[in-house]
Amino acid sequence: MFRNQYDNDISTWSPQGRLHQIEYALEAVKQGSASVGLRSNTHVVLLALKRSSGELASHQQKLFRIDNHVGIAIAGLVSDARVLSNFMRTECMKSKMMYDRPMPGSRLVSLIGDKAQINTQNYGRRPYGVGLLVGSYDEDTGPHLYECLPNANCLEYYAVSIGAKSQSAKTYLEKFAKDFGEADVDSLIMHGLHALRETLQQDKELNLKNCSIGIVGKGVDWEVIEGDRLEGYLYQLETGAATTESGAAPTAEDLPQGEAMDTE
Repeated sequence: MFRNQYDNDISTWSPQGRLHQIEYALEAVKQGSASVGLRSNTHVVLLALKRSSGELASHQQKLFRIDNHVGIAIAGLVSDARVLSNFMRTECMKSKMMYDRPMPGSRLVSLIGDKAQINTQNYGRRPYGVGLLVGSYDEDTGPHLYECLPNANCLEYYAVSIGAKSQSAKTYLEKFAKDFGEADVDSLIMHGLHALRETLQQDKELNLKNCSIGIVGKGVDWEVIEGDRLEGYLYQLETGAATTESGAAPTAEDLPQGEAMDTE
């Protein structure tokens, strides 16, 4: 991006009323590999596309466990994500120690917004260059899906995508949004994989190394599915790419008998 005299620190406004460093942080989120989140009436599913710096390097972690009832997916700078995830874990621990109850997801997201906002007001700091999708389940209010951005905006969604080519995933999510509320976990995962695949380059495919799935919901603590456990879902994605007649993403029941694979 073109540098100018108004982007040297976060507390300097340009004549057009813009804070350039916040725009740079938002651009870092847009350049990060995509993450997708979906919410039903009982569960939240987060999916992330992992990148590798080379053939000999491991893939970056994109899903983080915060507490039994909270997990996050990221897009942007992984180092900033580790700082924020450690802060969120500390706040959840404080809630258990002081109030003997899990931290409500809405309260945790509000704290993240406050922490991000401080970095947009004080000289000598910079915004966090990472966007977060926060999936949580509260016993009283059920599942929630939030998006947190470097400009301290925190919004709740039924389905959302952040990162590179996220608009392609959002187009898919908007098309099938009416199906998410009553969907089971497997259907949510398949919808999420279809949306995540929309963010890939034409010569790339989802595989066991570059994809991970996180689930939290009613009766289910935060759990990450990756590696060999993804094989069954990716098999369904390849063999049943077309949607069913009802418009829902295909699941194991839509495949010919004997072709479904165990995902446990």
